[in-house]
Amino acid sequence: MNFDLPSEITDLVTRLDAFIEAEIVPLQAEDDNERFFDHRREYARTDFENGGLPRPEWEALMAEAVHRADKAGLYRFSLPAEFGGQDGGNLAMAVVREHMAAKGLGLFNDLQSEHSVIGNFPVIVMLRDFGTEAQKQTFISGALSGDIRMAFGLTEEAHGSDATHMETRAVRETRDGKSGWRIDGEKMWTTGMHTATHCVTFARTSGEDGAADGITAFLVPAQTPGLKIEEYLWTFNMPTDHPRISFNDVWVPDDLMFGPEGGGLALAQAFVHENRIRQAASSLGAAVYCIEESVRYARARKPFGKELAANQAIQFPLVELATQAEMLRQLIRKTAWEMDRMPHPEVAKKLSDKVSMCNYQANRLCCEAADRAMQIHGGIGYSRHKPFEHIYRHHRRYRITEGAEEIQMRKVGAWLFGYLGPRRGNIPDPTPRSVAAPLQGEN
Repeated sequence: MNFDLPSEITDLVTRLDAFIEAEIVPLQAEDDNERFFDHRREYARTDFENGGLPRPEWEALMAEAVHRADKAGLYRFSLPAEFGGQDGGNLAMAVVREHMAAKGLGLFNDLQSEHSVIGNFPVIVMLRDFGTEAQKQTFISGALSGDIRMAFGLTEEAHGSDATHMETRAVRETRDGKSGWRIDGEKMWTTGMHTATHCVTFARTSGEDGAADGITAFLVPAQTPGLKIEEYLWTFNMPTDHPRISFNDVWVPDDLMFGPEGGGLALAQAFVHENRIRQAASSLGAAVYCIEESVRYARARKPFGKELAANQAIQFPLVELATQAEMLRQLIRKTAWEMDRMPHPEVAKKLSDKVSMCNYQANRLCCEAADRAMQIHGGIGYSRHKPFEHIYRHHRRYRITEGAEEIQMRKVGAWLFGYLGPRRGNIPDPTPRSVAAPLQGEN
């Protein structure tokens, strides 16, 4: 077995670091842009008087960083070559995402806003695989240029993780002689609606509540009459761009149906594995940052005349975290490597449990590492003059979003016990032992 990373990945990391030092670090230092990353970050980023939305100058700064990364040929790395990308695989993305998160807070990679100089593009690949030719022509080029920005309307207030009982309905209706659909309902956590041009909206079009089939996706223009932002939901992790929205007599034509009629849930779940493995790598990197910062602080801090690190009460929790990080890194990279070695549809059939293991464990590890870093740093660790509270607040949401950890553990359990996955029906009953047959070593 060879655990060395391929040279193309290590070369990419070297190139990325050079770009960050040459282009992004100076940009962050301009015009007091440090306010978005130092102790002022939450206030600098959040327009508290405007619904808690991200301040425009913060979003403009991230857009400039993305522009520079795209010009340097980095931003589209993970995209297929047909869209100007480099067909970057899951292993490369996992290595890069961990590497950047382990560098700490910075304009090069701010996961609070899902911002990075190497982008993640699930919607574009969804359009490639599920969109009509006309949709591909319009939406893919528009998304890459920034002229089209899509929010995602799946979750509902009353049902949370259970999309099969969604109450949003779409029924066929002809208006002005044109065939289409009328949509009525509500959605929660439709991130990015404040700047979105479209909302990918999921609604039941047929079938019974609880059925996986019968849910359809639509590309609803954000300015469609009847689509309303009801409120922005303030969260543990501000600023917020996560509103509750309503659909009242919203009508869209047939050509805005996205993917097959009744097959929307498959579309929604199609690229969850790529997102989860990359998110896991980011959480691992952030955990490593917290661990390493704690080690450095514990060696430098000398209360009562000796290094804080000399105390086993300081050492042992960090030893546990460092051990978990090392084991998790191997599982993430092995899983990402396996994902790259099979067609995309096979990932859901063969590796879904491993992806979930990586994701929920990494998100939990990050929160534990950030909490421990606060404790070791004491009062200054609890303050906003250190980044640990920011890391904790952001990564804590990942234990709920992108599939709550309980949902992912349920997936692992179903595969482990043979209710789903490759082991389904293949777990034999335990062989009964005769009462008369002693175990080895019994008298």
